[in-house]
Order: sequence, then C-alpha cells, then structure tokens
Amino acid sequence: MKYKVFIDGKEGTTGLRIYDRLANRSDIELMLIPEELRKDPKERAKYINSSDITFLCLPDQAAIEAVSLVTNDNVRIIDASTAHRTDPNWAYGFPELGQDFLEKIKKSNRVAVPGCYASGFMSIVYPLVKLGIAGVDYPFSANAISGYSGAGKKAIAIYEDENRDKKYDAPRLYAMSQSHKHLKEMQAIPGLSQKPLFNPYVCPFLEGMLVTVPLYLDGLEGEYSPKAIHDLLENYYSNQDFVRVMPFDEKGTEDGFLSANHLEGKDYLEIYVSGNEERISITACLDNLGKGASGAALECMNIMLGLDSKTSLNM
Repeated sequence: MKYKVFIDGKEGTTGLRIYDRLANRSDIELMLIPEELRKDPKERAKYINSSDITFLCLPDQAAIEAVSLVTNDNVRIIDASTAHRTDPNWAYGFPELGQDFLEKIKKSNRVAVPGCYASGFMSIVYPLVKLGIAGVDYPFSANAISGYSGAGKKAIAIYEDENRDKKYDAPRLYAMSQSHKHLKEMQAIPGLSQKPLFNPYVCPFLEGMLVTVPLYLDGLEGEYSPKAIHDLLENYYSNQDFVRVMPFDEKGTEDGFLSANHLEGKDYLEIYVSGNEERISITACLDNLGKGASGAALECMNIMLGLDSKTSLNM
C-alpha cells in the first residue's frame, strides 16, 4: 500500500527536509503541486483532501487557513507551525514524554510538531515536573543556541553571503523582550505556573542546537544529587530511541565541552546532566531540523501510520 503525502510549504527548510527523507520511500506517493499553484487555496484544498497525510510547513496564519480547507474527515494533518501546539484538540508530537502522548498521536488526525527550542526544554522539564522533582511553580529558565537553518530563507541567505555584515559572524541574542513564540508551549505542556525566562541565540553555523536548563538543588521538591537526577531521567527515557540520556559526568562530557552541532543530520536528542551539590545544568542537544522539526514530524507520521517510528530517519 502506498500512502499519499502532501507537503504544503515544501519550499521551506522543514518542508524540504521532509521531502528529501520521503522521496525514496516505496510506501509513499508524494503529491507535488505545480509551483505556480502552490498558493492557490482551491488547488491546495484539492491536494490536502486527496491525501492520507498532509504536512503543514507554513507560517501560523497559513497553517490555520490550510486546516480550514479540510473537508475530508480521513485526512491526517501534521502541523510544523506554532499555530496548534497548545490546542487540546491536537496531539502534541513528542511521544517520548509519556504513553498518553504516544497514544494520542496514534489515534489523532491532528498532530502539532513541537518547536525546536521547546523540544529541548520539554525533554528536560516535563519529566522533572511529572516525577515531582520540581514543582510547577519552580522559576525555570533556559539558555539556548541554534544554527541559522531555522531562521528562514532570508536569514539563511544572509548568513551564507560572503559579503555579509560581520555582526553575523558572532552569536546573536534575540527575543530579548521575553516573548519568544515557543514560550506558550514551554509553559503549557508541563503545566508551569509561569513562563520560563528564556534567552535564545542564533549562531553562525548551519544546524544544531543546545538548550540548557539550570537548577538550584535546594529549590527542588526533595534532596537530590546531580547523579540522582541523571538516573531518574535515564530511567524515564529508558528504551527510547529518540531521547537518549548520556552517561553521567559532573563536567557534562569527558573533556567538559559540548558542541551544538554534535548531532547535525541526526533525528534524535541527547540529554547531558552535570553540576555539583548546589547547582546543576541539564542540557539537551539536538538538530533543530531533526528532532527539532522535520525528523519529529516524520516520526509522528510513522506512528500515525502504524510503522516503525524510525523509518527513513537518521539514527
């Protein structure tokens, strides 16, 4: 059996990565809309409603419009935009967070793919709250760096221009007003009482991401050492292919360094726990286009179709 798949927004970085991963699959028939009609609502509606799975790789408003075009109840939508991530009628596409997340993805016709920064943050904070290690009122914060591939076509062109302004040669802090678009889901999914403090940086490398959540141990709901928290996270994600808790080292890694592009091209996420008896850092490392976007979307598709979740992904 071949599943008909339409990618609405194939020209963007997320859509192109999904297309590349599906192009050689014998069980997938990719539906390609003519270039001159890709923004025509009537034509898009025809493709969406004749598909088994439609990926939305679009800005929020365009994604909302695309959903409004659905008239076929059997069409299953996977939305990579921000538009539906906190909508209770949509499954949140991070199955490793718990069996309830996995089951909802399996059964749903509407799945929202997590944001890239949110994926790193959620992989750390959700189990901390779920296991009772940290309360929902803990004042979480996160520092994060990302490659420029997630910044959109215009930004990518600037970064890859040999004559670019030298300011693009250094990490650049942004969303300084504490209003980043991922904050809504970062608060809602783990049920936090307030939005975390969040400082993201876009950096002059193509792909990769680090998201670090620092913790004061005396602010947690019990007495924990860094090793104890590591072991609890390791157990939480035991037997998970897409989230891997790395061996404990108080320095994080053997040499005390962790590169943000360490998992470039991969579709899984790694968690590192480090620190001392007073303060701890937990860091998620991922490819912002892998587990942070396209890889997560394809993982969800595989689950929805009852396939091996790793199919066509780089593990």
